[in-house]
Amino acid sequence: MDNPSRDLWVFVETNQDGTARKVGLELLNPGRRLADQQGGKLVAVVLAEDTTLAVKAVLPLGADTVMTITGAPYRQFNTEVYTAALCYLLQKYQPQTFLLGATSNGRELAPRISSRLQTGLTADCTQLHLDESGLVAWTRPAFGGNIMAEILCPKHRPQMGTVRPGVFKLPAVTAKRGEVIAESFPFDLPLNKLQVVQVINEVSSLVDLEGAEIIVAGGRGVGSAQGFQVLRTFAETIGAEIGASRGAVDAGWIPHAHQVGQTGKSVSPRLYIACGISGAAQHLAGIGSAEIVLAINQDPNAMIFKIADYGIVGDLFEVLPLLAQELRSRLGSASSETTQYHV
Repeated sequence: MDNPSRDLWVFVETNQDGTARKVGLELLNPGRRLADQQGGKLVAVVLAEDTTLAVKAVLPLGADTVMTITGAPYRQFNTEVYTAALCYLLQKYQPQTFLLGATSNGRELAPRISSRLQTGLTADCTQLHLDESGLVAWTRPAFGGNIMAEILCPKHRPQMGTVRPGVFKLPAVTAKRGEVIAESFPFDLPLNKLQVVQVINEVSSLVDLEGAEIIVAGGRGVGSAQGFQVLRTFAETIGAEIGASRGAVDAGWIPHAHQVGQTGKSVSPRLYIACGISGAAQHLAGIGSAEIVLAINQDPNAMIFKIADYGIVGDLFEVLPLLAQELRSRLGSASSETTQYHV
């Protein structure tokens, strides 16, 4: 693109009911910081049949502008339709930078846009910052998560990247309210080559690690698939999701949908309870946004204790039942082990 603006755009995905998906709202956080450093505006882009609910969620989170395209063609995600509309907007306004969530939709949409606009794309990023020349430095895991690569796009615009859900916290609510610009796509939309007949939730979509406030995660110290049942019982007691390290997933004890870390999901819970997890760098990269980390491990020298806010040196199979018992006692619910407590 010639003469791009200094603005930074964030694509805010929507659910079928028109609500904003969390990852798009999370990206307004680094988006605000980078837009200020670039000297431009932060623009949120929303495509949906009805954008009312998504715009309502975006406005308190600091965007200077919320740009919308509405209509029946955007009722459900369609790659061709969304690509055509977003490319039109990007070519018209020429932002400096464009962020998308590394969701299934974002991973399908971003490469089509970058190819059509002949610009670069860095996928699955976990960190963002501006380098000394003012370019966005996109950081992502490479070689199976064994190294972190920093990638620049010096010649083409917009600079594009997809960012993992859960890497950034939601931005703080502000009194500022940006303007809403209702755009339209003035050309014939591509023919829909695919039709959605039915939506079936996969197991991975039922494991909401990115949105969980409490996560109980197990590593190789859990020892077996049966060992994870102890974690599940405890998790039910406190209303938590189950996570896992790569080692536990590779051992076949739990599905990949539960994996946390560079090659899994990045999470930002209020409380992360790491059970039998040694604390490899790849795993720690996925929990950097957790507010409180509680580690339970028999090895007092485990790396996890160096970043944990609280640590218990002991056998997790002895510690977790005692913690559950204490919680039930304190919260006055010793009668039921399946009552959920949100702490």
